[in-house]
Amino acid sequence: MAATPLTPSTRYIPPGVTQYYWVASIANKNSPTRSELNAGTDLTGEINAVSGFSYSNSPVETPDLGSTFTSKIPGLNAADDSSLTFYLSQSGTDVRTLLTKGLTGFIVIFSEGDLPGKVMDVYPVSISAAPKQRTMSDPSHIMVNFTITSIPVENIAVP
Repeated sequence: MAATPLTPSTRYIPPGVTQYYWVASIANKNSPTRSELNAGTDLTGEINAVSGFSYSNSPVETPDLGSTFTSKIPGLNAADDSSLTFYLSQSGTDVRTLLTKGLTGFIVIFSEGDLPGKVMDVYPVSISAAPKQRTMSDPSHIMVNFTITSIPVENIAVP
């Protein structure tokens, strides 16, 4: 008997689907409430680029003299350096008024949108820097750099 195939996925690209929220306060990152999410700010429409926001493990090699094969064991977990790049407004009323260096809170990522029954990822963060990106021919940007301050929670149900 053949193995059961994985159900084919409905493929999509993130623009127009994925949403990013800044939420200043979440009492339990494992189970944010709808009111906590609603109190956040939807950053999606001003984001130009995303980097990081992934959580992984660094395996540790465990060689021994009994074999020429080097096995590995799970090592330390870590989150990648992360950033969101935003457009700047000539009026100055943009993300600079919301996300400032030293601020702590949560980036909540809704990969399939903020829809009940879908899943979200919650990243506890601190803003480490917010350098402006200056060029001669591109729209003005600011990159907000985040440090992940504790274990992110991934694939939890959107309330």
